[in-house]
Amino acid sequence: MAFAKISQVAHYAPEQIITNEDLAQVMDTSDEWISSRTGIKERHISKTESTGDLATEVARQLLEKAGISADELDFIIIATMTPDSMMPSTAARVQAKIGAHKAFAYDLTAACSGFVFALSTAEKFISSGTYRKGLVIGSETMSKSLDWSDRSTAVLFGDGAGGVLLEASDQKHFLAENLNSDGSRGECLTYGQTGLISPFSIQEEPDVFLKMDGRAVFDFAIRDVAKSIKQTIEKSPISADELDYLLLHQANIRILDKMARKIGVDRDKLPANMMKYGNTSAASIPILLSECVEEGFIHLDGSQNILLSGFGGGLTWGTLIVTI
Repeated sequence: MAFAKISQVAHYAPEQIITNEDLAQVMDTSDEWISSRTGIKERHISKTESTGDLATEVARQLLEKAGISADELDFIIIATMTPDSMMPSTAARVQAKIGAHKAFAYDLTAACSGFVFALSTAEKFISSGTYRKGLVIGSETMSKSLDWSDRSTAVLFGDGAGGVLLEASDQKHFLAENLNSDGSRGECLTYGQTGLISPFSIQEEPDVFLKMDGRAVFDFAIRDVAKSIKQTIEKSPISADELDYLLLHQANIRILDKMARKIGVDRDKLPANMMKYGNTSAASIPILLSECVEEGFIHLDGSQNILLSGFGGGLTWGTLIVTI
């Protein structure tokens, strides 16, 4: 029987950093207003790099760290809600840039849950026994989705990418999962709605910018995501006490604080980096995972149990427990 394991991690963000003070120069806001409500102090905003460019850099890092060639990859999945184009997919662009000629490639769109959904999907590919190596990358240029005159959303998001190399293993590493969607609440968080534009249609104005009901999304995260996390732990062979770290989508520091109390785990087990990156949607969990490895919290030696949980537009939310 085949199993899958995360063998390498990597992340990348554009060089340009925009602080809260920088935002205060272009909109009615302040560092105190942003940081006290969200924990965010700064974010990376791309000058010229696309979603595919960010993902390509992560892909190249993963191959270099693993010491393998792109031709050894069986698949590339890019989780993104800000693709370079609908076709070709961002994943296809990455495949071409790194020369992964034997890999199939596609994008998966589940907003801020995208990386968790993509990782779950990729694990099934490898567990089938048909595929042995693949990249799962969350990559976003959220800056292009924003109405920069709307301080309620523009201050929250940033650009970046993170990802993992998934490989076949003879031991079980994916211990439990819980994936969910609720389209009936989808209007809480929207982006990129297109209109009918044919000469045979009643034409509609497209609604291109990201819009969010912040209170509804906050309440959803605390209630539904906490429930998902508890259910995943209950289904797993380990207890909450045996979790080394819980890597949650980096949307708001107050969500992490409340989530720790609601789940009943030590707050120190929930690392945070939204202070430096803001909300990077599908990229937030893999960026955090990569930084935790870089800083020595997580070792990639198979000794730690890590919970990953994403939540966002759709509405979507999902949790995985993985031995890393």
